[in-house]
Amino acid sequence: MPKEVVPEAARRRRRPTRRGTVLSERLIVETALRMLREHGSAGLTVRRLGIALGADPSTLYRYFDGMDGLTLAIGEELIGRALDGWTATGDWRTDLRELGRRIHGAYLAHPQAAVLTASRVTGRPREIAADEAVLGILRTAGFPDPDAVLIFHAFIDQSLAFAALDAASLALTDTSRTSDERQWESTYARLPAEKYPHIAATAHLLAARMNHSAYPAALDMLLASADTRLRALRTR
Repeated sequence: MPKEVVPEAARRRRRPTRRGTVLSERLIVETALRMLREHGSAGLTVRRLGIALGADPSTLYRYFDGMDGLTLAIGEELIGRALDGWTATGDWRTDLRELGRRIHGAYLAHPQAAVLTASRVTGRPREIAADEAVLGILRTAGFPDPDAVLIFHAFIDQSLAFAALDAASLALTDTSRTSDERQWESTYARLPAEKYPHIAATAHLLAARMNHSAYPAALDMLLASADTRLRALRTR
């Protein structure tokens, strides 16, 4: 059975680790992020985390409900970093564009963590704050609730899906990523026009674009579609 997670106030009274460090949930999450960045998800284990913290591995279970609980806390940290310093301007398209780019950027800053957490729902305070902010922007803009929820769903899933896709590329080894990127010039640009006329006609454009994230363009398309929807609702 998993050990009982100890309330935060009780944790603060715990003795320092062998290295003289007082453990906290935030310290554990930051250490886990560093380990993911340096060693990937396969390198993040309870034993290795305990060594990195200078604590008995079982200590983790006083803060989290196992590795899955830690994973959710890492996802919550990434969302929190996206929200840090953000304030609404009152222009719904500007605000959603900025929030979307912040979410995408926060995950790409930690590619290995992004691959691990982008598909998870934490139900934690900062994730809830982000959801409340997006829904608030949409409802204040005048979207009826069914439309607000539809656009909210598309916005959140698009942001996280592109974060996971782009992070997966960044998490590759340098050799694999370089090999993938070169395919647009080494393979696609050399395909015969008589067999692949459309690829051949756009090969130079594909080579210039395909190694960059499509998220900014996709985000603008989503917001433009939402704007068209809102204008239609107002004219009814």
